[in-house]
Amino acid sequence: MARTSLYSRSPARAAGPGLAASAPAADAVSAAAAAGAALAPDAGPSAPDAAPPLSFVQRLRRRERWLWAGAMLALVLVAGWPAWTAKIQRPPSIEQIDAALRESITKEPLPSPGLAAYEAILPSVVRVVGDSAAAPGRHKSGKPVERAPDPEEADPMDGRSVGTGVVIVDKGLILTNLHVVEGAARITVTFADGSQSEAKVVSLQPENDLAVLQALTIPDDLHAATMRSTGGLAPGDAVLAVGFPFGIGPSASQGVVSGLKREFRSPEGKRILTNLIQFDAAANPGNSGGPLVTMDGHVVGIVTAIMNPNEQRTFIGIGFAVPIENAAAGAGLPPF
Repeated sequence: MARTSLYSRSPARAAGPGLAASAPAADAVSAAAAAGAALAPDAGPSAPDAAPPLSFVQRLRRRERWLWAGAMLALVLVAGWPAWTAKIQRPPSIEQIDAALRESITKEPLPSPGLAAYEAILPSVVRVVGDSAAAPGRHKSGKPVERAPDPEEADPMDGRSVGTGVVIVDKGLILTNLHVVEGAARITVTFADGSQSEAKVVSLQPENDLAVLQALTIPDDLHAATMRSTGGLAPGDAVLAVGFPFGIGPSASQGVVSGLKREFRSPEGKRILTNLIQFDAAANPGNSGGPLVTMDGHVVGIVTAIMNPNEQRTFIGIGFAVPIENAAAGAGLPPF
């Protein structure tokens, strides 16, 4: 009896009639699967192998580096925007500055320094008249005197001396020269506003030819001068002499400091003055006791003498002033 083969090269023959009949169906299934694979070649991996979709936060994290770079770039742009948009101008040259200054000065000239100094000191300047020929309140003729004689009428032969003074304390304290009031029976001062007052001598400093007066009647708006140390004063500095030369004034004359620590002997030889300021601003009889003023309006000296080698006793270009330190000490003011 023949044995059935376990492995047959021919499935149809090996399977027998029943298995042979099912072979076409199996082939049909394989063909359909092949056809499906052919129709969908890009279907991709099967569901178990596909990656899940990313969330919004995950996508941001992946782009975080790019976002930071973009933010820094925007910050730089915003910070530098004003500098990029502003017009960068070169500083003006010296020639341009000089031309602008010249044009400005041409349109509106600067005020004179001398004028500024004169206006600053004028409210403090007074006219001083000493009457030695008549009793207080009466002229030498015996007639009552309602006011001090005008300095323009003053005459040395009439027994009156005319000089200048400067208010140093607004309570009516006035500096002048000793030789202006020496021997006067009556002293009258005229203030800048035109008001007059009798005055009395309260202090003398003969070694510096200075006298301190106290006005008996004081104007309401009396202004005291500003005094300045002579420590920084030097030859060549501009100064102004203000007073009543020959009774005319108040008058101003401008010059410079010619020297310091000068010595002067009076024509009569009675008095030697030392440590004086020499100046060349015009001064004549009547300027005595007036202020010597710097261009900022500050008093640095009291005009006290002029060099006059001839009999005319007029100014020849050399005047002398007592430093204000000495004058202030004579008035009892604290030192500078």
